[in-house]
Amino acid sequence: MNRELIISVSPAEMTIALCEDKVLVELNKEQTQTGFAVGDIYLGKVRKIMPGLNAAFVNVGHERDAFIHVFDMGPHFETLQKIADSYRGGKRGLKLETMKLPDSVINGRTAKIGDHLSVGQQIVVQIAKEAISTKGPRLTAEISLAGRNVVLVPFSSKVFISQKIRSKEDRKRLKKAASDVLPENFGVIVRTAAEHADDLDVQQDILSLVEKWRATFRNIRESEAPALLMNEMSRANTIIRDTLDGSFSQIVVDDEAMYNSIRSYIRIVDPEREKIVKLYRGAVPMFDDLDITRQIKSLFAKYVSLKRGAYLIIEHTEAMHVIDVNSGHRTKAEDDQEQTAMEVNRMAAHEIARQLRLRDLGGIIIVDFIDLHKAQNRQALYDQMVQEMASDKAKHTVLPLTKFGLMQITRQRIRPAAMRSTQDVCPTCNGTGKVEPTVLLDKKIENRISYLAQDCRRKFVRLRVSPYVAAYLRRGALSLRLRWMMRYGIWIALRSDDGLGIIDVRYCNRSGEELKD
Repeated sequence: MNRELIISVSPAEMTIALCEDKVLVELNKEQTQTGFAVGDIYLGKVRKIMPGLNAAFVNVGHERDAFIHVFDMGPHFETLQKIADSYRGGKRGLKLETMKLPDSVINGRTAKIGDHLSVGQQIVVQIAKEAISTKGPRLTAEISLAGRNVVLVPFSSKVFISQKIRSKEDRKRLKKAASDVLPENFGVIVRTAAEHADDLDVQQDILSLVEKWRATFRNIRESEAPALLMNEMSRANTIIRDTLDGSFSQIVVDDEAMYNSIRSYIRIVDPEREKIVKLYRGAVPMFDDLDITRQIKSLFAKYVSLKRGAYLIIEHTEAMHVIDVNSGHRTKAEDDQEQTAMEVNRMAAHEIARQLRLRDLGGIIIVDFIDLHKAQNRQALYDQMVQEMASDKAKHTVLPLTKFGLMQITRQRIRPAAMRSTQDVCPTCNGTGKVEPTVLLDKKIENRISYLAQDCRRKFVRLRVSPYVAAYLRRGALSLRLRWMMRYGIWIALRSDDGLGIIDVRYCNRSGEELKD
């Protein structure tokens, strides 16, 4: 399988597309200015205790208070707080590896939140889920630090090996390598990526994470809640850390700073693969040039086409996502109806697994497959769905078909669904469904260019327009663009953008920043 990672960076956000054999399978968007990514560690301040929920709301600097349940505080919360408090006021602080850990203090089944937290208390917490919709981030006090080969688990003393590592020799080797360098009171989970890693790489990973833990608590000395203590690496580097293997053919980036950051990271973890990172310098937007924009537009629709006329309908509600499988205009003889239904359902299973990853749908997903009358076909469809979902990194559960032909899937929700983050009220029509006539568009553009040239004294403007408008403005030997340049004494650069609507126009400077005047 040929895999590519395409990373587009803008001042507001970073968009990361993962393609397999040129087909888009995952799309991640990260706001470059908001922070609050999963894995970040904060010093938060308790704002409100909710005894009825056995939980508390914590201020970590987000616009909405974060939420922590007593189940997420962990058995060693009191010890964690003791270490954190020891660093306040510039103190030297306690070292976890030299402490004698008490028995588990907090029992999640019987613990009361009010016995362990109080309003105004400063606590060390980690982001477990990003803010979703109207909810703030979900927190945990069971801190863990992820590396390429291992996950460091403080307050533990065990070495766990990924179950996907089958070889007894590798399991024994990795366990010994980890145990040799692991300090007291630290445990570790050896990830699947470490199966073919050298012992030295695994050990170096552990030591760097232990140092990261120490640096996190040293930051408490000069911090006052709410404060960020440890920032998880960017989403791009996180994806590379978790998925980089021999199947990656290239990583393409359109921002030089991000390009250098990714090269530096890969140079550390896998120097031989540094050459797969490439900087895109084309004049056309990268997603347009690599056919990503078209796939995003087609795959994020309500209707998803399958082969030979079949299609999916994907509906979103507040409580769940519903997917309906339709055979479309496919027709066969009566005797072949079961076979036709099975063929369509198999195609749908493959596409549904991809759509769940692409749209990052979480929670409950109900799939209405075409009815199958034979038990062996229903079992075969269930087995295929489980197999298709096996490559999904998110935790999930697939249940067999019910007697009504419904399949229930639960999928871990960590980030907002990509579909939700790409939908908003249309900025052109403001939800009315009506736009100004296109025949007036050239006059509108000319008026703005006249204003920029004559009133603002600008000598350069870059127009970002849809390909249709760009072609219209360039048409003819004496095009509208040339006439405006001669009339107003301003250089006009045209740039086609498939992501813009037919009447959308962006006026930018040489750096690509949108003009506000």
